[in-house]
Amino acid sequence: MKRTLILGASPNPDRYSNKATLSLSRKGHRVFPVGLRQGKIGEHTILTNTPTIENIDTVTLYVGPKNQPEYYNYLINTIKPKRIIFNPGTENKELLLMAQNAEIETEIACTLVLLSIDNY
Repeated sequence: MKRTLILGASPNPDRYSNKATLSLSRKGHRVFPVGLRQGKIGEHTILTNTPTIENIDTVTLYVGPKNQPEYYNYLINTIKPKRIIFNPGTENKELLLMAQNAEIETEIACTLVLLSIDNY
């Protein structure tokens, strides 16, 4: 199972980041929701700021491109995941190229769809 950081996590159950956190957890993945505001997603506490979390396999993005630059260094140099998933609306060529240059796999996909077809 993959250790997954959900960037842009929200306690709002209508948000896709919330649904993804719960779906990933139900499928047995270890989740680390990171968001702007404290809160809970099910039994998971949303971490704020830029917490250092080691051995992350996948970052799944729920932060729009205009708000991503503040996370570039965090993602590429601190978290250093094996893969970044750009969910719909988060596509960003600049971050995509930075990740690829750092030998981080990139995928433009929907985490919820990947989970539903057992292709996560």
